[in-house]
Amino acid sequence: MNPVFADLPTTIFEVMSGLARHHGAINLGQGFPDDPGPADIHETAARALLEGYNQYPPMMGLPILREAIAAHYGRHQGLTLDPETEVMVTSGATEALAASLLALIEPGDEVVLFEPAYDAYRPLVLRAGGIPRVVTLRPPHFGLDEAALAAAFSERTRVVVLNDPLNPSATVLAEDDLTMLAGFCERFDVVAVCDEVWEHLVFDGRRHLPLMAVPGMRERTVKIGSAGKIFSLTGWKVGFVMAAPTLMKGLSKAHQFLTFTTPPNLQEAVAYGLAKDRAYFEEMRAGFARSRDRLGRGLAERGFTVLPAQATWFLNIDIADLGIADDVAFCRTLVADYGVAAIPVSAFYTADPVRHIVRFCFAKADHTIDAALDRIGDFRRALA
Repeated sequence: MNPVFADLPTTIFEVMSGLARHHGAINLGQGFPDDPGPADIHETAARALLEGYNQYPPMMGLPILREAIAAHYGRHQGLTLDPETEVMVTSGATEALAASLLALIEPGDEVVLFEPAYDAYRPLVLRAGGIPRVVTLRPPHFGLDEAALAAAFSERTRVVVLNDPLNPSATVLAEDDLTMLAGFCERFDVVAVCDEVWEHLVFDGRRHLPLMAVPGMRERTVKIGSAGKIFSLTGWKVGFVMAAPTLMKGLSKAHQFLTFTTPPNLQEAVAYGLAKDRAYFEEMRAGFARSRDRLGRGLAERGFTVLPAQATWFLNIDIADLGIADDVAFCRTLVADYGVAAIPVSAFYTADPVRHIVRFCFAKADHTIDAALDRIGDFRRALA
């Protein structure tokens, strides 16, 4: 077997969710919401399944969805996209990442990765023949550092992978950081693959700034979005890829030999959802912000140090002041003895990991959050 995959450990999400099932625990580990998602989008998908076309849709995606994607990002982020040549539909954002990296990387190319990172990035880079160059981001701000970027970029760098907003840190890069990164991309002639699946899940009046919109980056950015994150429909696996035509030609060739296409009824439903008015997205963000505040306030009241959560469905606690320097042991005890699953953030690092941060998912019903807090409180009292 190919050693890139044969030697990989089981993903931390499967490990912790398996422990949650085994112990009958409340799962605040893996990122999925309790809410089933918008009923009108469900109904649109069901109607399209029963009454619509169910054979192969176009490889690049249904025209109605590609047009909706272009219009959506024009309204929300000020991007001007040609749906014919600059927009592609994929079977989820991870497939979009795989297609992008396979298309852009030649064996021996160096690829800059920021850690903590989604655990798919590194194996995909390795499988494409790339050489990862890791920039480690540190809590509590997880911002970029010019010296670290200078050490990571070289004449052999071909791609940088950026996740913004960043999971698991729940942070949003400052505009100055994006401008600095853009400068490195221009200087070294690098393409940026931007995983922006959390772009609508930003709070407290923030607005997502795509790297594609930063001066100098329009022609060298691959922007990736996710209907699953936007509409709390993680099982649908409908992703979006946006890039200049010269980049899209290669991306589409990689995509056609991965999943080729995506269920047409889901594409029609996502097209309908993307056309929703701005009020829908504001209300969605406000709802998740309330859940974030409920969990964060409850953790703080129980004596935990809660880090700021600017975006995503997650917030983190810093367990260093509890005298604990092993987030994995903390999470295993929490799930086995107290019935709550969380994620140790060290699992998102491969080099020089931070071992005192623990991530919780707050995209849950109030009663789920409250029940979890009661159990977490018991654990905190046992640590005293």
